[in-house]
Amino acid sequence: MSVVSIEEISLDKYSSIVGEGKIEAIKALADNLAGKSVCHVNSTSFGGGVAEILYRLVPLMRNVGLKAEWRVIKGSDEFFNVTKAIHNGLQGMNISLTDQMKKTYLEYNEMNAKELDLRHEFVVIHDYQPAAIISQYKVRVGKWVWRCHIDLSNPNPDFINFITPVIYQYDSLIFTMEQYVQEPLRAKKVAIIRPSIDPLSAKNKPLPEDLIRSVLNKYDVDAEKPVITQVSRFDPWKDPLGVIDVYRMVKKGIPNLQLLLIASMAKDDPEGWTYYEKTARHAAEDYDIHLLTDMKGVGDIEVNAFQRASNVILQKSIREGFGLSVTEALWKEVPVVGGNVGGIPLQIVHGENGFLVNSVKEAAEKTLYLLKHPIEAKKMGMKGKEHVLKNFLITRHLEDYLKLFNSL
Repeated sequence: MSVVSIEEISLDKYSSIVGEGKIEAIKALADNLAGKSVCHVNSTSFGGGVAEILYRLVPLMRNVGLKAEWRVIKGSDEFFNVTKAIHNGLQGMNISLTDQMKKTYLEYNEMNAKELDLRHEFVVIHDYQPAAIISQYKVRVGKWVWRCHIDLSNPNPDFINFITPVIYQYDSLIFTMEQYVQEPLRAKKVAIIRPSIDPLSAKNKPLPEDLIRSVLNKYDVDAEKPVITQVSRFDPWKDPLGVIDVYRMVKKGIPNLQLLLIASMAKDDPEGWTYYEKTARHAAEDYDIHLLTDMKGVGDIEVNAFQRASNVILQKSIREGFGLSVTEALWKEVPVVGGNVGGIPLQIVHGENGFLVNSVKEAAEKTLYLLKHPIEAKKMGMKGKEHVLKNFLITRHLEDYLKLFNSL
């Protein structure tokens, strides 16, 4: 069991972005919780939106007076293969849940339950990988909260029926959207809390133009040619093959177009390398398609630079719990063409800050429109930043958690 080391962050630094009144309101919510302990538990400290959020949320909880920490569970390749199957099943994939998969899943949760010290006033378990720890942790002293980050709107019945009795043991449940709350979980204390980005993080802070150009040059991306980008894991639900198909259709009208597919290869997603290879094969020898990962040195600053250099951001998901890469792009005033699924419509106001699409053909048409109408695209990007400012920043996320803790 590893405790994740985190930097200190001051809530006051956000006053210039969200206003001093909002900062004071958050501090007032925290007054009742001063000194109380909080432990967040998830499956990885690197790769994916959950880890990105926790790196910023946990230190802010500390800054307002809570004793907050973050722990990552242990697991083998066998365990993470099983949990990826559970992920796919919960998002609706037609696959089988075997007795051996259940056994592996429960055994690793039991092992982690024995190693964890969760004698905290609030325990927040993130997603399905460590969800069953609650079944094995017999002496609970505080309130336990389960946070679902994925799209549960149309789950495979075998998988949701397996996980529901586990989830029902929690004191409260957090979902991104009400549509994700399956019966009989509606009977529980449910909070709807949207994910968020940190505008001051390395991935989202403003960058000088010369740094952006140097990053592009380092990875052989031509700053003088149009760029479209998708930032997502190599995952079937993110449809990287479909993104390449969109690019090829758009390239017929804009021959010098470049495509960037950017991902981090997370430890808890062994399927990622399989889809990376499938994507590479689909890209073939097109040198205008760039597959960029953390394994090639692409970190937060590089992702930030690539997003800011892009003319259009794609998020062509088939299922999507929320899609933080959409939020990131809109914050940088880049219009987004996104799949009309899951949490993406919470962020993209169709025709105002981007477009919602239902097929490769629609995605190509809207991407081409934005590339050929740069003034309109710029206006849409500016509206996108306003939408994120009002709804999807880390300060609002912290406020929502404090409200939930107070209610518990």
